Amino acid sequence: GYRCLAVNLSDLAAMGADPLWFLLSLTLPDVDETWLSGFADGLFALADQAGISLVGGDVTRGPLSVSIQATGAVPPGQALRRDGARVGDRICVGGVTGAGLLGLQQWQQGMRSGAAIDHFRRPSPQLSLGQALRGRATACIDISDGVLADLGHILAASGNLGACLQKDALPRATAVLAGCSEEEQLRLQLQGGDDYLLLFTLPAQEKLPPGCYCLGAVEQQEGLRLAAPDGTITTLQASGWQHF
Repeated sequence: GYRCLAVNLSDLAAMGADPLWFLLSLTLPDVDETWLSGFADGLFALADQAGISLVGGDVTRGPLSVSIQATGAVPPGQALRRDGARVGDRICVGGVTGAGLLGLQQWQQGMRSGAAIDHFRRPSPQLSLGQALRGRATACIDISDGVLADLGHILAASGNLGACLQKDALPRATAVLAGCSEEEQLRLQLQGGDDYLLLFTLPAQEKLPPGCYCLGAVEQQEGLRLAAPDGTITTLQASGWQHF
């Protein structure tokens, strides 16, 4: 319940919205009071935290399926969009990426506790950051498919621009990824989805918000590139989660 609402609130965060209300459609093969109690506990724990109300929806019999539609609002003309990035803008992220995919991998291996699993199970939508970026960020998206894939969406929507990321700017000195090799950390951080952190472009004159990192810059030349500390440039593919 918590995760289902969180991923929808993350979409509101990516537009700088204030959450208002949400609808829930739930199908279940049978009534399971224990499952429903746990689902509701998680759902309303986050709803209360975010200040959003459940106002309706539908519950019916069928294969297990959960669908949430969350509604928010922004002041006129202040919605964050994907299509405003400009050449020279810094590419920024609202935290350390990679824990989402690592948590999923650990869950699939039978693990049920740990920092990465906690991040996967209960991602924290960055509503306050999104609201703080109104009037400052030129483009924004939440990281559901991975940094490269979601950055690719911004660059395409902004006129088929390109980007160069700095390898030594990736914040990889983190306890969550400490057990991974450098190569695996790089893969998790650039290609891993399910992080639900905000990825945004910021003009050079704008101050980087606390807890955020600058990964590189938007360029005129199409494509994604990774610059190593020794000056080597590697071409990257905008790979990540594929929906189909």
